[in-house]
Amino acid sequence: MFECDLSDDLGVKCLQLKGRIDSMSAMEIQRQFDDLILSGERRLVVDFEEVNYISSAGLRVFLAAQKQLRKAGGEVVLYRMSADVRRVFQMSGFEKLFRIASNEEEIRAALQTEKQPAEVASQEIEGIPVQYIEKDVEPGKIMVVGSQENLAGSSYTEKDVVAVKPDDMRYGTGLAAIGDQYDDYKNCFGESVVINRHLFFYPAVKRPAVDFMIYTQGDMTLRYKFLHGFGFNGNFKFILSFENPEGLTDLARLVKGFHSLSEANILGIVLMAESKGLLGMNLKRIPIVENKPENNRDIFASENFSEWINFPVEPTDVNNVIIGTGIAVKDRDAAGGAVQPLIPKEQNFHIHACVFGKEPFKKSLQEFDAEIERVLAELEVHKIQHLLGQTRFSTGIAGLIEIGE
Repeated sequence: MFECDLSDDLGVKCLQLKGRIDSMSAMEIQRQFDDLILSGERRLVVDFEEVNYISSAGLRVFLAAQKQLRKAGGEVVLYRMSADVRRVFQMSGFEKLFRIASNEEEIRAALQTEKQPAEVASQEIEGIPVQYIEKDVEPGKIMVVGSQENLAGSSYTEKDVVAVKPDDMRYGTGLAAIGDQYDDYKNCFGESVVINRHLFFYPAVKRPAVDFMIYTQGDMTLRYKFLHGFGFNGNFKFILSFENPEGLTDLARLVKGFHSLSEANILGIVLMAESKGLLGMNLKRIPIVENKPENNRDIFASENFSEWINFPVEPTDVNNVIIGTGIAVKDRDAAGGAVQPLIPKEQNFHIHACVFGKEPFKKSLQEFDAEIERVLAELEVHKIQHLLGQTRFSTGIAGLIEIGE
C-alpha cells in the first residue's frame, strides 16, 4: 500500500512517502510534483523514511521534477533514505543529481536560503509584496509606428506598412508580420510582440499559429513590417519580482503598483509571469482593405464584432507562462499627444503577451534577461493576446523602463 502526504514542517513543502514507489505509485507522485510546481513552489523535500522499494519508473519521476525545477532555479532535496533505496539511486547514477540529507540538521543546512544581494530591496505595492533592484539609468524613449486610424474601417493598404529595423526597437507591440513582398505577407498580419528585438506575431486567420523571427546581432537586412504599433528602448530602472501569498493579483492592480514604485508618468513594461486566468483578445481577420466589412460598419460594431474579434468571456490559459511587453500611463492627460491614442480608453495600459506552455521559470532579478531568452528558446508559443486588466497572476518578474517625455 502506498501513501503520499504533504507537510511544511521544515519550512518548505515536503512530500512524505510511505510504501512502494513503482509505476503505479509514481503517477501519484508526479501529480503532486506538478501541482506544487505550478502553484509556484521551487524547493521541495521528499521524505523517504517509510519507503521500502523504488523501481526505475519511480526514479524517472524524481529526475523529471529535478530537471524542471533546476531550470527555474529550484531543486528537489531527498531526505532520510534507507540504505536499500539509496543504493538504487547510486546504481543508476542519480545520486549525483540530488542533494541528500540524513537528519534534520542536514536538511535545514541544505534548505538554507541564499541571502539576497545587498542591492535588493523589499516593499509592498498595492498590497503585493515585491523585491526589486533599482538602477541609476537614463530615461528610455518611445517610438510610434504607423497609425491606428485605418484599423476600425479595415482600410489598410501597402502604403500604410512601416518597415522597422530590429536595432531600433528593443521591445514593442502592434499589428505586424514578416516578409519581403507585400502580396506574400499581407495575409499574415496579427497581434505582435517584440521581446529583446525578437518578433513574435499571430496571424489573424482561421487557424492561426504563432510565427517568429529571432534577431541575430549584425543582421542589417531584416525588417519587421508594421501596420501600426509602438516600441520602446532603454534600460530597466526597476527589476522586480512579485508573489501575493494572500491570493491572486490582477494585471490592473499590478500596473497600478508599478506606478507607485516609479515617479515616471509613462512606463515601458516587460512582464514574465504565471497566468492564473488570462483575459485577452485578438483579431480574427486582417484589417486590410480587401477584408473591409460589406455593411461598411467598422469592425468593432456589434454586428461585426464576433466575426472580427476573438474575445473569450471566461479566463483561459491557467498556469501558462506569459511574456508581455507594453506601456502604461499614470496620468493620461499628462501624456503626450502621440502616446494618448496608444492607450485603450477603458484602461491605462496597452500590453500584448506571448502565451507559452506550463513550465516553471527562474525568478532571479539578476538573471531576468537571460531567463527571458531561455524561455523564448525552449518553450512553445501557443498564441499572442492583447491583455485585459482582469488577467490574473500568482507570481512573476517584471522590468520597468521609465520613458522620458
